[in-house]
Amino acid sequence: MNTYLFYDLETTGLNRTFDQVIQFAAIRTDREFNQLEEHNLKIRLRPDVIPSPAAMLTHGIPVSDLVDGPCEFDAIATIHRLCNTPGTVTIGYNSLGFDDEFLRFAFYRNLLPPYTHQYSNGCYRMDILAMVVIYWLYNREVLQWPEQKGQPSVKLEHINTLNHLAEGPAHDALVDVRATVELARRLQAAPKVWDYLAGHFDKHTDIRRMEALPVSFDSASGRHTMGLVAASSLGFKQNFQAPVLFIGGSNAYRNQTLWLRLDLPELQAADPDSIDANTWVVRKKAGEPGMILPPLERYWEKIGPERKAIAETNLQWLQNEPDIFKQIIQYHADFRYPEIPDLDVDAALYQSGFWSSADQATCRAFHAAPVDEKEPLIKRFKDKGLHQLAGRVLFRNFTESKCAATLRTEANRYMQKVAPRAGKPGMLDFRGQERRTPARALGEIKTLVAAGDLDVEHRRLLESLKAYITDKFKQ
Repeated sequence: MNTYLFYDLETTGLNRTFDQVIQFAAIRTDREFNQLEEHNLKIRLRPDVIPSPAAMLTHGIPVSDLVDGPCEFDAIATIHRLCNTPGTVTIGYNSLGFDDEFLRFAFYRNLLPPYTHQYSNGCYRMDILAMVVIYWLYNREVLQWPEQKGQPSVKLEHINTLNHLAEGPAHDALVDVRATVELARRLQAAPKVWDYLAGHFDKHTDIRRMEALPVSFDSASGRHTMGLVAASSLGFKQNFQAPVLFIGGSNAYRNQTLWLRLDLPELQAADPDSIDANTWVVRKKAGEPGMILPPLERYWEKIGPERKAIAETNLQWLQNEPDIFKQIIQYHADFRYPEIPDLDVDAALYQSGFWSSADQATCRAFHAAPVDEKEPLIKRFKDKGLHQLAGRVLFRNFTESKCAATLRTEANRYMQKVAPRAGKPGMLDFRGQERRTPARALGEIKTLVAAGDLDVEHRRLLESLKAYITDKFKQ
């Protein structure tokens, strides 16, 4: 029987690659949202992590509270087990926009299969935010809908406050999980809508629905169906929806289908040299947001007459310009995300490929072995990245152990990259974004304090963080 695992994270920052989970909360329920178990893990801060000052102000967890609790390696193993319990549907609020990828990198970094919770043993994922968007558009009576500064808001904290879903401070992971469970109960009060939207997170159902969309026209590149993509990322000004045309699949990423937005006037300015600038393609994975809806009139109404007219004109233009349309399709089908040279191993999940069965077995043995028996297993890894990650596991999580002591040279070399000398850049993540350095974090603290709009508690949080960074990294 499937169960829902509602969960939420508090983290040291927003970087999926280099930041760390410091609180994981989860409630497992049955399909009627009856609670079966509850978890609340507070995780010890790794010695190489420099917390984001802005994140500290958001969740309000003092750095002094992060010296206790299980180490990351042990905590992430527990989280992995919970997410991979057979029949588990992991579900959160914007979890597929943030938390899931954060966990994926944490699993990878700690030598655990990063993707199995997405498909193995009847497990898959859902995201309440993607569903809330559709309820806001088409079934508003299930909730009271908040506004902030005259604009609608779908932030969980605002929905929680107005609808009294759960008591407690926002950005406490357990409070947010309790609010998400109660929100799901309220949404499920419209069961037909809930069941339809839940179907979008089942890959087979999602694929069938996309294949059933009406055909708009055929071209030399194939058959082009039409629909409306609904996603929170499109925002209120777009009414969370945009008309799209199916243009095929990615040649580089077999799990991506490509949907060309039709409501952008610049589309008709596209030529072979400006396809990237003048076209917008939604890269859709089955079972994930955004949701592709059929182009029914009640959905089209939400687009508005102006965007609808642009879409109709663009659709005709594409049919009248088969050569440039073919080039648009080819460009997006062949597109590859740029590879980052000299990518640090922590960030190499998407560039490193899948682990061999032998290395997977070594990962399992590494997890099962007592701490002081882990270090000899490192030599058994065939993959150089796994070899390096295993060493980092030891000196990040078990700093007082004998095996960590044998890796001191490697640890010192790594810490020099974490805290580079003045003028030298930090490590890059898979998007090319720089890892937060101690100097940058201290600069952010200075800017926040200078702004002068902090209360006493927030000032204490930043003063404590400044002292920690200065002492830990000798700034």
